[in-house]
Amino acid sequence: MARIIKIVLILLAAAWVPQALVQAASHAPDPGFHDGFDGVDAGPTTDADAARFLTQATFGPTMASIAHLRAVGYQAWLNEQFAAPASSEVPYLSWVANLNCSGGNANCNSVTDDTRLQAWAINAVGAPDPSRGNQVPTDALRQRVAWALSQIFVVSNVNGTLAYEPWALGGFYDTLTRDAFGNYRTLLEDVTKHPAMGIFLSSIGNEKADPSHNRHPDENYAREVMQLFSIGLVKLNADGSVVLSAGQQVPTYSQNTVRGFAAVFTGWIWNNTGCGASTYTCCDANTYEWCGPSNADDPPWMQPMQPVEAFHDNTSDKQLLDYDNVALPGGMLAHGGAAQAEMTQALDNIFNHPNVGPFIARRLIQNLVTSNPSPGYIARVAGAFNGQNGGVRGDLRAVVRAILLDPEARYGQWQHADTFGKLREPLLKTTHLWRAMLGVSGNGRISNLSPWPPLEDWFGQAPLRAPSVFNFFTPDYQPSGEVQALGLRAPEFQILDDSHIVDIPNYLYHQVFCRYGDGSRCWIDPGDYPLLMNYSADATLAASNPGALLDKYNLLFLSGQMSPFMRQVLLTRMNAANGSSMGLDRVQNVLYLIMNSPEYSVQK
Repeated sequence: MARIIKIVLILLAAAWVPQALVQAASHAPDPGFHDGFDGVDAGPTTDADAARFLTQATFGPTMASIAHLRAVGYQAWLNEQFAAPASSEVPYLSWVANLNCSGGNANCNSVTDDTRLQAWAINAVGAPDPSRGNQVPTDALRQRVAWALSQIFVVSNVNGTLAYEPWALGGFYDTLTRDAFGNYRTLLEDVTKHPAMGIFLSSIGNEKADPSHNRHPDENYAREVMQLFSIGLVKLNADGSVVLSAGQQVPTYSQNTVRGFAAVFTGWIWNNTGCGASTYTCCDANTYEWCGPSNADDPPWMQPMQPVEAFHDNTSDKQLLDYDNVALPGGMLAHGGAAQAEMTQALDNIFNHPNVGPFIARRLIQNLVTSNPSPGYIARVAGAFNGQNGGVRGDLRAVVRAILLDPEARYGQWQHADTFGKLREPLLKTTHLWRAMLGVSGNGRISNLSPWPPLEDWFGQAPLRAPSVFNFFTPDYQPSGEVQALGLRAPEFQILDDSHIVDIPNYLYHQVFCRYGDGSRCWIDPGDYPLLMNYSADATLAASNPGALLDKYNLLFLSGQMSPFMRQVLLTRMNAANGSSMGLDRVQNVLYLIMNSPEYSVQK
């Protein structure tokens, strides 16, 4: 109760501004000309442009990353990021498992799914990684794209089995990270064969039909690989608009198509890497239904599934997707193929469907840039996916480059001021704060990522902890009211329910007012290795020049888009703070108010 009362008092204090100032200060950001005359590729032309680009391309800008981007430019920065080595989660889990706990915490080498979140946070924030000699991850773009992909190719620890399998989930996320700049076709097959996906959508151990036992192939993965991972439910034009025939939407597939793909995905089971009499049972035709790994860190949890031909359906013809210029006549896969051969043909059949480009383009644009991309924006990114202008179909580097360097991504906040942007995901607010304020922990590990209850219970999100295969929110969600009336989408609003509207500010309050310095505030035990932010330099600046601190935070958090009205409110609040801890109080108050402000909450 005391915390809620304090929040209310801070907001009331911030909201009080002399009426004359309220009337004089505009709520709109500066509409001036911000881009140069040499085109998008020549940018960024200002620090604000750089900060805004990094907000879309990473988990949040820092002063150092802004300066570096200004120095090298967009194209060189993208090339650096494409070349940077991938930061993974599985090596961190194995490092923790092998820690020597003698003389210290007896559970220091316990590995749970929360340990996996430690690895994710280190990579997202760019903190020193103790499992790699305190090297700092350099693949900020790759990590951000992997987060976007994890909300398309969803697996989750809500599955009762995966809840206790951190190596499986870490291995799956590492697959997304590794393939983030590869080819979508490779990603599609790697996801299809990963045992975490096999468990989550029940394709592992799928068996061919047996009428005598009333057994039919499981259709779960067959349906979702089309509906959610590749083409969607209805046929699309190249710009993402829906194809109409006689005024009606045209389905992309039928139940017969689902059955055909389900038959293709039969016979796949655990990888035999590491199996044997002294470890765990190998998988073959005799042990198919009761083989597999024994321990959470056994290789099969991270290795691609393998086929056992005796359980694969090679006797029936299979109806796959039928579309213009389809390689298989009528989309029909003739019987007789081995499991891998049929999977290859089936995934090629999906990959070459004309829906894939606009489908993937819109979802990645929504996650990185804006909830309502224009048809032209979608078409340009879909063109990059399709390999236009001499490219390769499915090249995700080309897709990411097209998304981030499109004129709409760079100037859309001015071109479509009323509809451009997206509600910031709660998790991205937190990583933004951690990165901007140089969060680190005493020993490199990042535990206690949130107060109790667990992370996702506070703001509805945590990596690979979505409530279902449909992600935390659906891409077409429309909150009732003006957004729905205008035919717009606002996906992230689906998790902004009554509970989280209160929980998110409370969580951010704990982060801002407790997790800094040596962690001695708010009953934090530094031995719990929390991530702590560094306020020292900013507190000194705030005490001597509050306006300069606001300019810095305007750049870091709002990409220079803070309105005069908001600036005046924050400056009034900062000037009201005095006393021996004036600088610290100013930093904390202004950070908390920015993080919960309407202007910051919508990424423009």
